[in-house]
Amino acid sequence: MKVTTLKQRVGSMLVVGFDGKVVDRHIKHMIHQYRVGGIILFGRNIGTPKEVLRLTTDLQLEAEKAGYNTPLLICIDQENGVVRRLGEGTTRFPGSMLIGATQNPMNAYHVGKATGEELRALGINWNLAPSVDVNSNPKNPVIGVRSYGESADMVSAFSKENIRGMKEAGILSTIKHFPGHGDTEADSHLGLPVVPHTKSRLMNVELKPFIDCIEAGADAVMSAHIHLPSIQIEEGRPATLSKSIITGLLRDELGFEGVVTTDCMEMDAISKGIGTPQGGVEAIKAGVDLVMVSHTQGIQEETIEAIVEAVKKGEITEGRVEESMKRIQKLKESSLSWNQIETSIDVPSVVGCNEHRELAQRVFDEGVTLVHDIGILPLSQEHTVLVVYPQTSLLTQAEDPAGNSTKLGDTAQSYSANVDVMQLNEPINAIDVSNVLKQAGDYDVVIVGTVSAKLESFQVELINKLKEAKSPVIVVSTRNPYDVMRLSEVDAYITTYENTSAALETAVAGIYGETTLKGKLPVTLKSL
Repeated sequence: MKVTTLKQRVGSMLVVGFDGKVVDRHIKHMIHQYRVGGIILFGRNIGTPKEVLRLTTDLQLEAEKAGYNTPLLICIDQENGVVRRLGEGTTRFPGSMLIGATQNPMNAYHVGKATGEELRALGINWNLAPSVDVNSNPKNPVIGVRSYGESADMVSAFSKENIRGMKEAGILSTIKHFPGHGDTEADSHLGLPVVPHTKSRLMNVELKPFIDCIEAGADAVMSAHIHLPSIQIEEGRPATLSKSIITGLLRDELGFEGVVTTDCMEMDAISKGIGTPQGGVEAIKAGVDLVMVSHTQGIQEETIEAIVEAVKKGEITEGRVEESMKRIQKLKESSLSWNQIETSIDVPSVVGCNEHRELAQRVFDEGVTLVHDIGILPLSQEHTVLVVYPQTSLLTQAEDPAGNSTKLGDTAQSYSANVDVMQLNEPINAIDVSNVLKQAGDYDVVIVGTVSAKLESFQVELINKLKEAKSPVIVVSTRNPYDVMRLSEVDAYITTYENTSAALETAVAGIYGETTLKGKLPVTLKSL
């Protein structure tokens, strides 16, 4: 049965999310009533591999009951590293900047293919990755290690290989966040970042990976809620809602003919500005094909109704809707068919397999980076060591708590019985600094784990005061590598790019001389 009503045609242009690990009344309603085009999964939807496969199978069976011609797009942000959704029983692959630190684009290919194989085995057909942003700004609060590095050429090379790997695994890819979120100092989850560069600079840096990946066959492009005054005619408007960006630049100038999806329209840059429902209207006017409303059923329905009303009033033509429907259908037909939907919930053995775990560990070993060492390394098991680090905190709403809970202290204690641990509350305060300084003199070495330390933070004050007190200090930056730019010179500095067990395990193995840290920085560290 074909989509016949205007409401269903508009519904097919939405990607929606829901709560829980089973198909509930909310998502059934969106499938049957509106024939939504896609579903986005978050950590709240993810259980064991068997639960994930059961969920995706049930979603597709629901779509088949509703009369869909082709299966649902089921998408996920599986960038790996700090932004990942899959958990228990799946392989924890390294994220982009750690892969960039290996200096080998083939690692991006192998990780992309292996990630795609696990997604496909779990019934997920569309990955909202890779992030092809060029992270040229150390102060960027939302991209950072989600980027392969600060070089446009490097980001292009690694991104193309990652896409190639996913494509070979039968997974649709997405290049984001168009037209480039790398040189911003605001988080679009919380406001409207501005990229002030000239058109020439944008073409040579921010836009270059998009141009190269489009030529390499990227399946979809995700727009960013950022503003580019040198290109946009519309003052103060997010790129997602800008016809001069989506149609003028992406479609007409760069020649992209595939599907354009928005980032989530419930992010503050949209929801606290024009509002999500009207934002959906303006996004479609701009040339977007899929409007993503990731969380709230009421807002999802309001967005559909607002777009329907805009079509009835002639603000959006029926032809504009048909253009998007054709692009969406072409995307689905390129990769999806009902024959591929398995009713069995026996999880294929490729999920979390030894081959994938060995691949991941090899890349971790090649990527974790020793930036600086005055000769303090390696430590012996006889050294008395105090490990200090803050509780892990999420730095952006793109992250999931489940992927950021590993403890540096536990890892160090697995290597030596002479390790004591102080895990501090986040944020670290003056009392914490005083307590650490009182104890530090009783140890041969202090290892401090940092989590994207800001210039004014007590993380920085703690390390600098330890150095003033002549305590030998090893810093392990467990997120952005830029922390060392804010510190007095330390005895050794290691960056893991992510607070995951394998990355920390590799760093501690390097500290104790069990392995050689091979990574090379994919960004420049300089004083702020």
